[in-house]
Amino acid sequence: MTGRHVKERNMTHPNPITATGLYLTQTISELRKTVTPTGRQLTAWSMGVLAFVGMLMLAVTGMDLGLGRLTLLIFG
Repeated sequence: MTGRHVKERNMTHPNPITATGLYLTQTISELRKTVTPTGRQLTAWSMGVLAFVGMLMLAVTGMDLGLGRLTLLIFG
């Protein structure tokens, strides 16, 4: 237990400028590994997202209207 506290005290804080440079270097390195989707894939995923968002909009609208009418029936 004592050894752990000694190690924590001896650790130095990294230079913020050096840490930022390292972060940017690693980020650019990871971005180079990514693959750009084809036009067909991009279209398919976009349509899927739009369909999902549309279904959520319909569900929320239905709940809003239904609960609004229920509230009017109860509290008149």
